Amino acid sequence: MQTSTGTGEPAADIVFIAVYLLGLLAGSTIRWHYTRTYRRRARTAGNRPHVDTPLVYLPVLGMILVPAVYILTPLLSFADYFLPQWAGWAGTVVYAAAFILLWRSHADLGSAFSPVTEITEGQHLVTGGVYRFIRHPMYAAHLLWALAQPLLLWNWIAGFSMLATFLPLYLVRVPREETMMEEAFGDEYRAYMQRTGRIIPRHFRKKN
Repeated sequence: MQTSTGTGEPAADIVFIAVYLLGLLAGSTIRWHYTRTYRRRARTAGNRPHVDTPLVYLPVLGMILVPAVYILTPLLSFADYFLPQWAGWAGTVVYAAAFILLWRSHADLGSAFSPVTEITEGQHLVTGGVYRFIRHPMYAAHLLWALAQPLLLWNWIAGFSMLATFLPLYLVRVPREETMMEEAFGDEYRAYMQRTGRIIPRHFRKKN
């Protein structure tokens, strides 16, 4: 990270770097809380928590490791760029929306949450809350995070590292999840797919 460019313009505002770090802490806390609850249930049921694909670790590179290199060292300074302050504040709004959606999607899913692709015994199809509009709000939250990151971290590598590492996981895992859900819930899930979007709402249902 550089504090200024050759023209004297600030390469990255420390305020937005602080915003990014606070958001990272918030997102990690949300995920840690619900994952801990899942692991406790899994152990009680005699199941060993596992990872279904190593791709789940890829976003860690984009949201933590590459930004850390950018913030703590000058190694990526050659890729710095400058944005106006309003862009950083716009990124802050998108970033905040990402964590609100991340929290709400975990809360609405409740005991049906699992960090792995699986159907647990007695699981029901959740279609309320944010799931009324989109089928994968957690992925939508991470996409918002990825879109906010280049507005907060003004560097071509660190700014876009989350997007670059999130997309492979999304493209591989979401079709697999939807196939599993369709096999488990049949026509109920197919009807749900017809009225919702994957990560962007298809339409808002009008109340009678």
